[in-house]
Amino acid sequence: MSAGGRTRRSGTASAGTVLAAREGDARALDLLVAESLPLVYNIVGRALDGHPDTDDVVQETLLRVVRGLGDLREPESYRSWLVAIAVRQVRDRERERSSSRSHQAGLETVAEIPDPASDFTALTVLRLGLTDQRREVAEATRWLDEGDRALLALWWLEETGEISRPELAEALGLSPRHAAVRVQRMKEQMQTARTIVHALRAEPGCPGLHELTRVWDGAPGPLWRKRLARHIRECGICDGQGTSLFPVGQLLGGLPLLPVPPTLAAWGARGAQSALPHTAVLRHGHRAASKGRALSRGRVLLHGKAFAVSATATGVAAVAAGALVVSGLGGSPAADVRPAAADRPTTAAPVLPVTPSVSPSRAAASRSASPSGTPSKTPAASAAAAVQAPVTPVSSSRKGVSAWSFNGVDSALTQSGAGWYYTWSTTHAGITAPSRIGFVPMIWGSGSVTSTALAQAKSSGPYLLGFNEPDMSAQSNMTVDQALQLWPQLEASGKILGSPAVAYGGDTAGGWLDRFMSGAKAKGYRVDFIALHWYGSDFTTADAVSQLRGYLQAVYNRYHLPIWLTEYALINFSGGSSSYPTGPQQAAFVTASTRMLSGLSYLQRYAWFALPASDSAPSTGLFRSGPVATDAGRAFESAGG
Repeated sequence: MSAGGRTRRSGTASAGTVLAAREGDARALDLLVAESLPLVYNIVGRALDGHPDTDDVVQETLLRVVRGLGDLREPESYRSWLVAIAVRQVRDRERERSSSRSHQAGLETVAEIPDPASDFTALTVLRLGLTDQRREVAEATRWLDEGDRALLALWWLEETGEISRPELAEALGLSPRHAAVRVQRMKEQMQTARTIVHALRAEPGCPGLHELTRVWDGAPGPLWRKRLARHIRECGICDGQGTSLFPVGQLLGGLPLLPVPPTLAAWGARGAQSALPHTAVLRHGHRAASKGRALSRGRVLLHGKAFAVSATATGVAAVAAGALVVSGLGGSPAADVRPAAADRPTTAAPVLPVTPSVSPSRAAASRSASPSGTPSKTPAASAAAAVQAPVTPVSSSRKGVSAWSFNGVDSALTQSGAGWYYTWSTTHAGITAPSRIGFVPMIWGSGSVTSTALAQAKSSGPYLLGFNEPDMSAQSNMTVDQALQLWPQLEASGKILGSPAVAYGGDTAGGWLDRFMSGAKAKGYRVDFIALHWYGSDFTTADAVSQLRGYLQAVYNRYHLPIWLTEYALINFSGGSSSYPTGPQQAAFVTASTRMLSGLSYLQRYAWFALPASDSAPSTGLFRSGPVATDAGRAFESAGG
């Protein structure tokens, strides 16, 4: 038992429900899947630490549960069996990732970076409203070794009263005594990590610690854990700060499960149908065929009996070439749940004083296709479309684009492989994207802080971008005081909230962003991540990538918050006019910069400027009318994100 000797069972299925589901009761199976989802999500999400594969592993776990239910002999042991399957799926995914990394060694591969909507540390703090020492405990989990992730997920659930120690031990395949030893070792590592987090957050900070971390990039890791822990043990200032810390277990007791993200919640609400997701089955369909799994239209075999998928489910199942195809929501937990076309807001987007950009000159130079216009398809574009070799887009929830409507915008957005997009507005009029591509609203400026715009933003996924280039007179043109005065209205939306995106100087002490962040901290306002713009005038790929990385690192070192790079490209604005690199130069920068960005642990999302390209003039865009991919567009399609 835990949490003071009591175990709280969220969504525990009764033995009767399990038995009925096993025997082919459609409603019972629907209920079983829906009730199992929160527990599985919390185990997998925390174990994978917000990895983009979280939703795939959750879906694969429930798929295996449905398929294996007929082999469960004791219905009362369902919960332990479910937890064990989830842990095995996490381990299988970790082995696959480890094997993939070893096979690709030397190719500058990097780990995938968590997205804020699937990052369990960030979401635990934000959604559960954690403060002070509980927040430090959540942040300390980032410092654990990868091998302890699954154990952490189970122990966290034990401390919050969701599972018992015998269930924890059974899920790990250990004896209770061995499990106790493993848990104790992990708790000691957690305590070390917690003292590190506490020391780094202390005000005023330790001068020695500040000097030690001057060259640290802010990414938790074993080497820096060792260095920082040694300093804290030997430092009278830092060591004394940890004497008032409450035991970790006491801080976790009573906390609820982290809510399931909207996409997975909608998916789980569809019950048994959701346990047959197209994302998981299509990806592993060849395995199903090779193992001879018996699948038929709308049915699945459970313990030798044909089980009919619930007629109330919204998807349609079919067998095609050995793979089960099920329509429905896919994508990652970060994907936004987009309303049907009939339900989308029809309110026109606010008219902006100038086409949104970083520089007044950029509006004319790089947006010859008006955001509100629809350029006609040129003969040259048609010819190019006929000879372009196909490129298989690489999708990523991290890579995105800024966009406005043009001829072929929907196809271009899909073809780009972007996982998200924005339009400098709270609406996306003229753009219809698949559900896997999330729309992120923006409150552009002071005139956009209206009840209508805020309501639209509130209904559009988990994120909200703040003001656009308030430091530019040709853009939202706001004083710091004005932005701070309006900020509580954005904060009240309850969204994961990005800072105002300054055009330049985000790393400058006393600059616009620095004064805004200082004012927000003094007033107790919430800023969840930093939004930035960057345009490079050096068209030498290696130099441009180095300059971009240096800027991002400097901003992170100043604020220690996750970063979204919401506009970036190569444009030289000097001399009173805009100049652009050649197509191959821009493409080379796309390839090199996206590879670099994927290696920054604090860089959570980026968006290229922009999806549309001019049909007749130089620009930084990815697709001309048609759509026809530019050199940069084809490089962006192939970028892994």
